[in-house]
Amino acid sequence: MRRLFRPTLSAAVAVLAALAGAVPASPASAADAPYDVLVFSKTAGFRHDSIAAGIQAIQSLGAANSFTVTATEDAAAFTTGNLAQYEAVVFLNTTGDVLNASQQTAFESYIGAGGGFVGVHAAADTEYNWPFYGNLVGAYFASHPAIQQANIKVENRAHPATAHLPQTWTRTEEWYNYQTNARSTARVLATVDESSYSGGSMGSDHPHSWCKTYSGGRAFYTGGGHSQSAYSESAFRSHLLGGIRYAAGRARADCRPETGYTALYNGSTTGWSQTGPGSFSNSDATLTSSGGMGMLGYSAREYTNYSLKLDWRMADDDNSGVVIGYPAGSTAQGALDNGYEVQIDATDATDRTTGAIYAIKSADIAARDAALNPPGEWNTFELLVEGERLQVFLNGSKINDFTNTNPARSMAGYIGIQNHGTGDAVSFRNIRIKDLGGTPPTGDITRQAESFSSAGGVSALAKSGANGGQVLGNIESGDWAAYNGLDLTGTTSFRARVASAGSGGAIQVRTGSVTGPVLGTVTVANTGSWTNFQNVTTSLSGVPSSTQNLYLTFTGPSGFLYDVDEFVLLKGTTPTTGTGPIKGLAGKCLDVRGGASTDGTQIQIYTCNGGASQTWTVSPNSTIKAFGKCLDVSGGASADGTKIQLWTCTGGAPQVWSAQADGSLRNPQSGKCLDVSNNSSADGQAVHLWTCHNGANQKWTLP
Repeated sequence: MRRLFRPTLSAAVAVLAALAGAVPASPASAADAPYDVLVFSKTAGFRHDSIAAGIQAIQSLGAANSFTVTATEDAAAFTTGNLAQYEAVVFLNTTGDVLNASQQTAFESYIGAGGGFVGVHAAADTEYNWPFYGNLVGAYFASHPAIQQANIKVENRAHPATAHLPQTWTRTEEWYNYQTNARSTARVLATVDESSYSGGSMGSDHPHSWCKTYSGGRAFYTGGGHSQSAYSESAFRSHLLGGIRYAAGRARADCRPETGYTALYNGSTTGWSQTGPGSFSNSDATLTSSGGMGMLGYSAREYTNYSLKLDWRMADDDNSGVVIGYPAGSTAQGALDNGYEVQIDATDATDRTTGAIYAIKSADIAARDAALNPPGEWNTFELLVEGERLQVFLNGSKINDFTNTNPARSMAGYIGIQNHGTGDAVSFRNIRIKDLGGTPPTGDITRQAESFSSAGGVSALAKSGANGGQVLGNIESGDWAAYNGLDLTGTTSFRARVASAGSGGAIQVRTGSVTGPVLGTVTVANTGSWTNFQNVTTSLSGVPSSTQNLYLTFTGPSGFLYDVDEFVLLKGTTPTTGTGPIKGLAGKCLDVRGGASTDGTQIQIYTCNGGASQTWTVSPNSTIKAFGKCLDVSGGASADGTKIQLWTCTGGAPQVWSAQADGSLRNPQSGKCLDVSNNSSADGQAVHLWTCHNGANQKWTLP
């Protein structure tokens, strides 16, 4: 039997008077659409004398936050027709068996139709013999010690019930022990620190507040609310308001159970580093962007298969993003060029709005809008990476599903958050990750060659035209560079972007040490100048299926041999070469003008005729050939309108084309797309390089 101190009538009147004059909890950031709440406080066991104070507090919250309150202790209110008018039902310190069988059935139907439940304190001491209710509330009461002060650890600071709270919330309460731990079926928002008080019996994981979805509805529970004084605490009132808003569907949250995550950021920036202009402030375990465009990256390790979760909030109409899959040593722009950005900006174009894979695949806008909280409120992303598949969840709802097919990119790599520019203030909290293990992704892993872990004899040199602005240079025979912790499982070949005005030489790919086993060797020839980059490729054999330290050793004659800009470990089965027509706008074919094979011949579209000038071979190394020559960006330029021509194959970046999931063909060096000029389908219309925009004149079907 639980016993508590009962204040005198005069004390109770004083508390109610204080409540009447209390400042209500802050209204929601954006006004909620009006809704209705039923407060049910029937007791068939112990009765808390704080019930009246709780009702008055909820009524006060409703008056300030767009909801009306009906308070009752009459179980006859639990009919299907009556409950249908309420967006949420609050069980306020109910105890014992309070509903009969038909009333229970009506409430089950209400929850099944999407209704909301809020349980306060002794709601966990209610309906022990009703399994549906036990699952809904999340855990039943077991015992409690004397009322005392304790510390609450707030582990989810994105839910509207806890976003306003500090990481440690200290207050006085009757701290319930529960018969079971709610964590397996609910998202725990806060736990009680049993080392801060006496009488806890649940150990190091003692949930105090949680949320969940159940049987089609939403549920929120708080162990607080025993005493009258609780309802005059501003922080507790806001806690209660957030729970009501969530249950009523006016605020969204990810309330799926969560275990096994490791914090990458929860106040400490160890392992994080800024690249590019701008910065992030770090206060109250919250990172807030300013200036840019830059990126704060987690450089301690790369990830392959994983679930990344993080909480974010826009102050207004702001812009940011989460960048994944980029190689070590990337600049802020290089990370965007070589990785993928999941965008945060609800008002941008559909392929670059919140939840979109930036400029590649739009989010499901209807699902996104249904899950999104407005500026001023927190949201939660989950980026689920399984191989080359990326699923994006917003507040627990899936809003995007994208599979990478670009051989020049991979989902495997590093993780960062973007500071977009002046005036864009986006905050982040609780960045956490779960390593899923399993088979590593089949996509390629790209590394900037100058981002070595250790080296002998070589240097990082700034160079125009290099990806990331630098190369690995001053390479002489006998020099080496090591790259630690690369998962080589499934790697079949090695590609390097190189330039040389020297004697050239060879690159040996080894594991373990500079004298370790050679997996493959590729020859590097003189490319004509130190700024004329070309790709060289070799197959690998004897590759271990594990994470290894990779060594590149360099051989050749005396003097400087070559520079290495970046290298790529190509994974999985080598794609089959395709030969045939490439079809584009209005079903017309990519065509070599006049059927000529002279270097510089213009490429165009033309009515498909099956001729040699429309027969293209798409190779595993991402070249596209006709007449034995390559589809080429004239002069390696990147300006909109640059001519697309036929040219002798060099292996250089102007001749690399990457098929995108949206049907476009992108030149990775420029980041721009193969485009039919003027969006005209007339025979003989030239194609050129142009900023990617997802239009019909940039859609191509490969053989």
